[in-house]
Amino acid sequence: MAPAFTQNEYEARLSKVRRSMAERDIDAMVVGDPSNMNWLTGFDAWSMYVPQIMFITHDKDPIWMGRSMDAGAVALTTYLKPESVMPYPETHVQQAHAHAMDLVAGFISNLGYTGKRIGYESDTYFFSPKALSCLQAGVANAHWVDADLLLNWCRVVKSDAEVQMMSQAARLVEGAMQVAYENIAPGVRQCDLMAKILAKQVGGNEEFGGDLTALSPLILAGKAATTAHPMWTDEPFEDGQTVALELGGTRKRYNAGLARTVQLGKGSQSVFDTADAVQEGLHAVLNTLKPGVQAGDAQRAWQSVLDKHGLVKESRIGYSIGLGYSPDWGEHTVSLRADDTTVLEPNMTLHVMLGMWMDDWGMELSETVVITDSGVNCLTQFERDVMVVS
Repeated sequence: MAPAFTQNEYEARLSKVRRSMAERDIDAMVVGDPSNMNWLTGFDAWSMYVPQIMFITHDKDPIWMGRSMDAGAVALTTYLKPESVMPYPETHVQQAHAHAMDLVAGFISNLGYTGKRIGYESDTYFFSPKALSCLQAGVANAHWVDADLLLNWCRVVKSDAEVQMMSQAARLVEGAMQVAYENIAPGVRQCDLMAKILAKQVGGNEEFGGDLTALSPLILAGKAATTAHPMWTDEPFEDGQTVALELGGTRKRYNAGLARTVQLGKGSQSVFDTADAVQEGLHAVLNTLKPGVQAGDAQRAWQSVLDKHGLVKESRIGYSIGLGYSPDWGEHTVSLRADDTTVLEPNMTLHVMLGMWMDDWGMELSETVVITDSGVNCLTQFERDVMVVS
């Protein structure tokens, strides 16, 4: 194993984070999001189910603080030196009477950060209120600053190396979608189709393999497609069903999403009419996306197409995507919705996610894209028409 990128790449990311910290007068930063830990240092382990943080300062390398049995992953996946590893023992793993962050608070205090301004991520999945309260109680006189999404916004414009990694993720999801197309049919159980999809997602291609996708692959079949995120079952597909497939490919934790729709047997004309309208809307969105426009402009272009066809979709139509761990591959920054005034820049990567969920069926169409100097490129490439399985 080795870090996914060069040491210079990680150092550039750290410099960006430190500038953002300085703008907020933050002396140190507690990072609890494993995606942000990976982006900043390359740290990669399935260790987020117990307390761990990356501690960022202005004058030292990032310091990983976590469970002792996971400490070896620092040497395997990062450029950090042994002095950047501060493990806590098994005595503080899932104990009712002791919390690991009590010890981590001691690490931070010993580093000289009592009385300092310390930022923290307040809304990440893997940094609990109890973890924060232990740190606040254990680091004397520190002033705790809510710096949620500080690193996420540093991540939003990708390096060329990151875009290349996402291009590889796009190749993986295209392969997974092709497997789905080749194997879906009435009578096939959803779970059996998903087994083949998962094998392709991880098995990859002759050039490279894949990782677990940050978002679970989804099958929206028949009435289950009236909601956005149902899980697969062991039920067989049925003749006449409209099936939406929302899949991903993940390379070195970088994700690309792709959604397509399949019609099993004869479908109603409304399915194909709606699909045509959604494709028209996708073209309008892609023609709008370019540097200098606001994220909300893309949603307004989509809405103009919906209005013409008398369709309604209330949810956002896309979001910033990149490096991510389960349960989500979105970066929690840019959203393609009317009130988002974020100005798009080259090398931002977005999952343009269009779907229509009707009374008894639904369909989806998406692309993972990168903003270029003059417009947008689709990283994912796959036939967009509804595929009919007769």
